[in-house]
Amino acid sequence: MNFRVWNLYKAWRQKIWLRVVAIACLSVLSVVVAQLLAPYVPELVAFKAGSEAVSQILEILASSMLAVTTFSLSIAVTGFGTAAATATPRATALLQEDTTTQNVLATFIGAFLFSLLGLIALNAQLYSASGKVVLYLFTIAVVLLVVVALIRWIGHLMSFGRMDNTLDRVETAASNALAARLANPYLGGRVLNGSLPADCIEIPSRITGYVEHVDMPALQSIAEAVDGEVYVLDIPGSFVVERGPIAYLRAESLSDEDAERLQQAFAIGPQRAFDADPRFGLIVLSEIASRALSPAVNDPGTAISVLGRLVRILADWNTRARVEPDYPLVHVSPIRPEEAIEDAFRPIARDGAAMIEVQVRLQKALAALRQSVPDAFNTPCTHLAGYALSLAVEAGLPDAEIALLRGLSQAKTIPGTGDTNMSV
Repeated sequence: MNFRVWNLYKAWRQKIWLRVVAIACLSVLSVVVAQLLAPYVPELVAFKAGSEAVSQILEILASSMLAVTTFSLSIAVTGFGTAAATATPRATALLQEDTTTQNVLATFIGAFLFSLLGLIALNAQLYSASGKVVLYLFTIAVVLLVVVALIRWIGHLMSFGRMDNTLDRVETAASNALAARLANPYLGGRVLNGSLPADCIEIPSRITGYVEHVDMPALQSIAEAVDGEVYVLDIPGSFVVERGPIAYLRAESLSDEDAERLQQAFAIGPQRAFDADPRFGLIVLSEIASRALSPAVNDPGTAISVLGRLVRILADWNTRARVEPDYPLVHVSPIRPEEAIEDAFRPIARDGAAMIEVQVRLQKALAALRQSVPDAFNTPCTHLAGYALSLAVEAGLPDAEIALLRGLSQAKTIPGTGDTNMSV
């Protein structure tokens, strides 16, 4: 994606006011269209259509929509707070970007603006009797739109902000981000394996924050201009500090202008985002499980649910795409399987060490990944299974339970495949 397009996308995506402005523009357009179509409506039709009642309908719509919008907004804020309190504050960003919530709220606000503009135009005597018929038809359409939005909103509220709904959103975000990254594992460049060349020039970061996006075409262009190669260690999701290294350039020389262009090729923000950072989704799911395992919550069922979701996400890990690089002069560090496994399972192993039911599910999850994606996960899952077992021993689980966990940690296939609770 072009870097300027990315910045616009990041700044404008999921903004509710865009929807409100669009509906407000339609409201203004309806006033103009009503004036243009008025000459084509016979006066007799205008009187029979009850066009004089349009002002009363608009008054009802204006007063009710303002109240409904305020009430709906309070419900949405309550849902955000519920998700932050029961799951994790990091998940609220996904709820705030929920398209159904934003469309419904925008519809309510837009209907309020439409009725308000309609009343202003009526009181200003801008409509003839024929024009009122057109406005009447527009008003009926808006009322139908509001009814549909209300029905959708009622159905949506049945699950909005609940734990399962929040988990579904985080799982979907993590799965989509991981699939996108595995399809393009090096962001269009070449894989960066091993150590950097000794004669590289360090490119410092302009600010402190998280890498959100890397402008690969710009890096390729600069590398061609200086007859060199760029090495990117800090992929999206990495934390960088001001004046710390964000990339390296292998070239004979580097002008200040090119150095500045290299720095500007990295979009850095204050926090991590789900869309371009697969590891963040795994971390958030693991964080939800850790909160559920805390003594204050004591909800191992949620942790077991998270384990099943993590297996579903990581089981789609495939062999990295073998495609010709679009930017051959840019070398990019990949996401490594051991990093994904540690992000997903290490906190659960630590916080659920004293709970045999969680430890059993954890060992089964790791065995499932070892079996389904052996090339990527055999070694990291084996290491983490041993780590989880050592924590269980330190937590003081009985010898019989330790023996069970030791057998599960050494299993070559998924133990107890008939256990339907594996994906609870």
